[in-house]
Amino acid sequence: MTRIFETPLYPYTRSPDQDAAEPRRHTVIVVGAGPVGLAAAIDLAMKDVPVVVLDDNDKVSFGSRAICFSKRTLEILDRLGGDPGLVEKGVTWNLGKVFFGDRQVYGFNLLPEEGHKRPAFINLQQYHLEKYLVDRVTELAAQGKPIEIRGGSRVTAVERQANGVTLSVETPDGPYRLAADWLIACDGANSPVRAMLGLDFVGRVFEDNFLIADVKMEAEFPTERWFWFDPPFNKGQSALLHKQPDGIWRIDLQLGWNIDKDEEKKPEKVIPRLKAMLGEDVAFELEWVSIYTFQCRRMERFRHGPVIFAGDSAHQVSPFGARGANSGIQDTDNLAWKLKLVIDGAAPESLLDSYDVERVHGADENILNSTRSTDFITPKSETSRLFRDAVLDLSERYGFARPLVNSGRLSVPCAYDGLPLNGPDAAGLPARTRPGTPAADAPVKGGWLSDRLGGGFRLMTIDADAPDRLDFDQIAVERIALTAADDPSGMLAERYLGSAGSAVYLMRPDQHVAARWTNYDADAVAAALARATGRA
Repeated sequence: MTRIFETPLYPYTRSPDQDAAEPRRHTVIVVGAGPVGLAAAIDLAMKDVPVVVLDDNDKVSFGSRAICFSKRTLEILDRLGGDPGLVEKGVTWNLGKVFFGDRQVYGFNLLPEEGHKRPAFINLQQYHLEKYLVDRVTELAAQGKPIEIRGGSRVTAVERQANGVTLSVETPDGPYRLAADWLIACDGANSPVRAMLGLDFVGRVFEDNFLIADVKMEAEFPTERWFWFDPPFNKGQSALLHKQPDGIWRIDLQLGWNIDKDEEKKPEKVIPRLKAMLGEDVAFELEWVSIYTFQCRRMERFRHGPVIFAGDSAHQVSPFGARGANSGIQDTDNLAWKLKLVIDGAAPESLLDSYDVERVHGADENILNSTRSTDFITPKSETSRLFRDAVLDLSERYGFARPLVNSGRLSVPCAYDGLPLNGPDAAGLPARTRPGTPAADAPVKGGWLSDRLGGGFRLMTIDADAPDRLDFDQIAVERIALTAADDPSGMLAERYLGSAGSAVYLMRPDQHVAARWTNYDADAVAAALARATGRA
């Protein structure tokens, strides 16, 4: 049976652009058809922005790669036209366990409260997500949306112009040139686009390596994240176990710094390591093996005129914490609506500078957490190791020590606290839904709040009066009118009302809170919208 990552999904076909006398111009070109590039293209096409995706490949990625997709990512995918089968295909989990040696020292629950449409995480091989996104592109194109993927199309040169960019593209039929108003580079940590433009990518490389193995087996481990410090099967190092769909298990084993990577990837080296962990009698097959080195890096700026970087091309973190793909999809969630407004002339081009400000803020938060995790997992001195081991011992019996245990702080949605697009706040409303935060989901009459918010500006009122629709200089704001009758569980009031009797929230198209009040004020809403769209 042909495996999904062996099947061409967008094979090369000759484009009319290749026969044009002059470079054909496109509104947006996305380089890279991984999860981040595809999410960006889908978001733009749904907003009727013409977009072309270029990729030198014609199929999804080989190997599980990114596997942990967070609640926030799932909510974004829902907005992009999510297929419920995607979550059903994934392995849902909220629970994790941490082991020190051969004993469990504590467990955790990443989503202990009820009232959310999506779980804390699903585990799903990256190739399944990419296949879903490619299918979504095909579906949108069939509906007449302006989106296209060109496989077998490798970008070999990028030139910035006064009014956009010009690209050279290599294909099986030879090279040709394209022009674009905007270029979004989603071409990975080794970004050729970034290199062609001579841009920076600086940070820290940690002196350690991990073996990743996708193992097909039948096993009785529960659907939880298991992390070991100094396990008996990998003494002095660490290990991680995750369940995936299709009987595949993801195993990460710390190897240390001075290793021969090519040698360590050989089956005769990998299989004994796995048998030491799983037991000599456990039957398994190796599906994919790789070795990665911890790295935490980012570009100084993510926007360079008409060229905008997203995902691993802009920032890279070590994989513990599931921050790579999740933060990349949050990049595109932040970017697409801003680029749409700029293209339509509904916002100044300077609005795109807020993408740089907000997502650099998100990248720094991820790098900080990832660096702390890496330092705890791989202590660089004997003193650090003694401290870590003492914390692990104490965490088995004492609650105060457990927050200090860091086996990878799991990805959480980024809050843009104190950043320029945020409008006013009101006293008495809950801190968790302050301006800059992503909307907290809650059950409402007939479904979920996250589904009601959609992908445009919304004025959400709770027991407050306001017009059903507002129009401000080409920007429409639709009202979501909610009352106590829409909140039978009381969770909406808990998350959005607090001690106030009523509330009015201005929501951005990426479902982040722009501003909030206890009552509607037309002038205040207009001023907050101007600020949120870079016109203040």
